[in-house]
Amino acid sequence: MPIPTSLSPSSGRLAALGLAAALLGLLGGCAGNAPQAQGGTTARAVAPASTEPQQFKLANGLTVIVKPDHRAPTAVQMLWVRAGAYDEVDGTSGVAHVLEHMMFKGTAKLKPGEFSRQVALLGGRENAFTSYDHTGYYQQVPAGHLPDVMALESDRFAHNQWSDDEFAKELEVVKEERRMRTDDNPRALLREQLYAAAFVASPYHRPVVGWMGDLDSLQADDVRHFWQRWYVPANAALVVAGDVEPKQVLAWAEKTYGGIPARAVPERKPRPEPPQPGERRVQVKAPAEQAAVYLAFKVPRLTGVEPSPDNDDALALTVLSAVLDGYQGARLDRALTQGPDRVADAAGAGNGLVGRGPQLFMLSGVPAQGKTAAQVEAALRAQVKKIADEGVSAAELARVKTQWVASQVYERDSVMAQAQSLGSNWVQGLPLDADDRLIERLKTVTAAQVQAVAKKYFGDDQLTVATLLPQPRDPNWRPRKPPAGARLEDMH
Repeated sequence: MPIPTSLSPSSGRLAALGLAAALLGLLGGCAGNAPQAQGGTTARAVAPASTEPQQFKLANGLTVIVKPDHRAPTAVQMLWVRAGAYDEVDGTSGVAHVLEHMMFKGTAKLKPGEFSRQVALLGGRENAFTSYDHTGYYQQVPAGHLPDVMALESDRFAHNQWSDDEFAKELEVVKEERRMRTDDNPRALLREQLYAAAFVASPYHRPVVGWMGDLDSLQADDVRHFWQRWYVPANAALVVAGDVEPKQVLAWAEKTYGGIPARAVPERKPRPEPPQPGERRVQVKAPAEQAAVYLAFKVPRLTGVEPSPDNDDALALTVLSAVLDGYQGARLDRALTQGPDRVADAAGAGNGLVGRGPQLFMLSGVPAQGKTAAQVEAALRAQVKKIADEGVSAAELARVKTQWVASQVYERDSVMAQAQSLGSNWVQGLPLDADDRLIERLKTVTAAQVQAVAKKYFGDDQLTVATLLPQPRDPNWRPRKPPAGARLEDMH
């Protein structure tokens, strides 16, 4: 049940352009460790009857999205809940992620851990993920066992049940996960402090895993109340992709999920982030071998596929990030990390495209030996200024656009990626065909638009800088090991 590890130096490399695989991957703090495609099934030489996704809504408000793909006898079920760290209140940070853990701890029918054992007996794999904006659960099984995992998932969605003792044990697992992934990881700690500095009112201020102080005081009823409040059919989407027929899946959904009582989705109060009045800086001292620097500029989010000033700028910023860091030998690679006088061992860029509030355009770098974080910061900003002054070439634009089209085709080879993309689109309120339409929109972004956003969004007043100051590591320090009894998937 991994926590997203966003803002990596390579986050701007668009390996695939579905909102699931790439666009949300650029969303700071929201890009979960998405389920990865796996092989192992034998492809069938049968042309699909229809591969267009279809969307339905049950009487209780649950959205059902089905994407047929008959090339292999496998199916993916994903349940997306439009609730994550963004929906937490002060003092309970981390509760969305803790609930994700507790969803594996039993129902009135199943004992703790029995859900995972049942999926394994069906020949499947399963996991879950939490981000700022959503929580997701998935299973991939032989297609004939899809009704079985639909029954399992609907049961725990509606009847999650566990003891206070079980909660206390799992909370310690979550705390250890935080220690392993954040407290003992200097760059993750730096990212956490960056977000805390960049956002003062937005819930993006808080880490998805939660502050340790909040985890220490979290109560079992805090988690139960979050589940009761947000895990309602009208706030969730069931996504199925694979060797299935939409009408049959709808019938199974009616049988398994249709009996869950309808309830209203609680009203969400706006949480606007006030304008940033000036540059912000934060330094983090932590045991590390190398320094690092992250530069975060506030930028608009994508709110739909239709043209608008903010949507147009959000897409142009995504193209800018790819020109800087979208392929091997891109601008940051050439200018900062190559040659005997290179200033950085690594450098990257990424644009947070979608979310519920303002996003961050990230520049990041790790100084080369003999170089400083300040030099890397200056070099990163110089590359953006160069684009603002001189623009980008037609060849650069053509290259990143060609990569996106090709990667979109590659993504469709995986039923897991297809389900992930459709669920991501739903979470953000985008249509089923958002990927195709956004690809077309991105293909129309011009060099002038890229140059314009490079001029517009990279001033000091929109900037937060976080710098890692390496400290000596205790010679007796050893990496932490997962706590006894923890699921390995929880800790990877």
